[in-house]
Amino acid sequence: MTSASGPVLQRSSALTQYVLAPNPGPMSLDGTNSYVLRAPGSPGAVVVDPGPLDEAHLRALAAAGPVELVLVTHRHADHTAGAARLHQLTGAPVRAAGTAHCYGGGAPLKDGQVIHAAGLEVRVLATPGHTSDSVCFHLPGDGPQGSVLSGDTILGRGTTMLDYPDGTLGDYLGSLDKLEALGPAAVLPAHGPTLPSLADVARAYRSHRLDRLEQVRNALASLGPEATARDVADVVYADVDPSVRRAAETSVSAQLHYLRGDAGQQRPGEPRPARR
Repeated sequence: MTSASGPVLQRSSALTQYVLAPNPGPMSLDGTNSYVLRAPGSPGAVVVDPGPLDEAHLRALAAAGPVELVLVTHRHADHTAGAARLHQLTGAPVRAAGTAHCYGGGAPLKDGQVIHAAGLEVRVLATPGHTSDSVCFHLPGDGPQGSVLSGDTILGRGTTMLDYPDGTLGDYLGSLDKLEALGPAAVLPAHGPTLPSLADVARAYRSHRLDRLEQVRNALASLGPEATARDVADVVYADVDPSVRRAAETSVSAQLHYLRGDAGQQRPGEPRPARR
């Protein structure tokens, strides 16, 4: 939301607010939700996903501070392009899973670590699949069920792209398992509206992925084993909007990798082999 005086904070949960970045599009939906986290009475704040390099947007985030720490869910520019500038504006270190997006002495994020900042406990969950460096942030004290800032691993509308070869379906299914185990936590996505019950959403996402995988398997049976991602997308995503056609082909590439090599020819719902 933007007022006459510029971007404004909107409440998303008991411990979080967000500023919607001005970067709407087929992949970013309404734009990037840049979150501001703080415990009641805390003077400081944590920002998650600074978003694009938009000065008004970044100054609105800086004004919500003082910002103690900036966290990044994954490497895509609609989440990271403004990170260095937000560090300049606030002096806060920026932490991401990959060192390329860490600034100001911020250490790379590690799966399972617990961060204490702005009066909060923030738990880091490695959730690869959308990208190899995707992480989610669990706030167990955010309301009665807690919340999870899900980045692009789970969206507020639709489903996420698997950015193959960096993101893989095997990893993504494993990440959905990890998120489902958190139960009815609220979902705070980087794009789209908040959602109730992470476990329910994760199960729906898995069901959708397995349905698509079966469609890809059937397309291969019809087209032949040497069919390309473009060939398969012509069948499985025949009705997709041209603006997201490239994303559809990328996700098909991830599904073909899963069927042809990452997990052999297992049927949907069968146990996945251990990843090496």
